[in-house]
Amino acid sequence: MRSLKKTTPPIDYSFADYIKQYRADVGDPATLSGEELSTCRKDYIEHLIKEEVGELGAVEKSVAKSISQHKFISAPSKSKPAEAGFGGRLADRVAAFGGSWKFIIIFFLVLTAWMAVNVILFNNKGFDPYPFILLNLILSCTAAIQAPIIMMSQNRQEEKDRERAEHDYKINLKAEVEIRMLHEKLDHILMHQNKRLLEIQKMQVEMMQNIELRLEKLGK
Repeated sequence: MRSLKKTTPPIDYSFADYIKQYRADVGDPATLSGEELSTCRKDYIEHLIKEEVGELGAVEKSVAKSISQHKFISAPSKSKPAEAGFGGRLADRVAAFGGSWKFIIIFFLVLTAWMAVNVILFNNKGFDPYPFILLNLILSCTAAIQAPIIMMSQNRQEEKDRERAEHDYKINLKAEVEIRMLHEKLDHILMHQNKRLLEIQKMQVEMMQNIELRLEKLGK
């Protein structure tokens, strides 16, 4: 029967130090089961994030979970037709049309035609003579209806921007934590390699001394 120590993934020194300092109740890190190791690793990542940002919210916890489970952070969906509904999609289209050159040109042509028909064609005795009271009423009603529609579209756009900003924050935070963990692992490797090099050097010096002693004995 294989022991837990052999089946458990290798533990880097910083993670092991965290377990010994903050999770002494679990015992030796090398004997942890897979589930216990995953839980401790998630706590360790949350500890690192807390050192970076100060507090842990829902976003930070989701980042820690994605790192501990080695998962990608899913991108926000570009369109949500089911959540937007007909009113939301209509508001977006009206706002997009109202903020385009096409609307400005059509609006200018309609105003020009309206005034030309009443002043020139009907000699200012048409259905809306100068000072164009009916036209002013229509323009006022259009502006009154258009304003809340544009505000609804802006609210939906702000929600999308907020989702994108949160997604970018998650990616940046995950990258920072993973880079920090990578640096700690590299430091551990370098320290281990330096220790081995010093041991090898010590062995080489001892071997050289032994060779010199033997040569001296042979020379005598």
